[in-house]
Amino acid sequence: MSDFEELYDIAVAAQDHAYCPYSRYPVGAALRTASGKVFSGCNVENAAYPLGSCAEAGAITAMVLAGEHEIVELVTVTGGIVPGTPCGGCRQRIREFAQSSAVVHSTTTESGHKASITLTIGELLPESFGPENLFGKPES
Repeated sequence: MSDFEELYDIAVAAQDHAYCPYSRYPVGAALRTASGKVFSGCNVENAAYPLGSCAEAGAITAMVLAGEHEIVELVTVTGGIVPGTPCGGCRQRIREFAQSSAVVHSTTTESGHKASITLTIGELLPESFGPENLFGKPES
């Protein structure tokens, strides 16, 4: 099984646990760190809409809680024919922990993962603002 296939399967499993009674748009995410560890998350909605959280944010939170700080690859899984790419806020969250060359695969379960968009975080968020813009290289 390839690294992508493993992340895809984990993201689909996370998507199965999404709590999305309002949008009915379940999203799962799985990321791999520089050390090879994998973390996943799902979207969790709230009746007060701005208080929900994205799947990518959940995976990043789990990664940080485990003491990891560098994303090298991420897979998101949505429904529908066209894959949904990470929202603007999540692009910035990913950028916080990824080099511009980190790969982000946006996939869908509707037509299988053959329908996917693969870009680097640098392509998803060009000319981004990151920790190094504040004080140089951040401390871990």
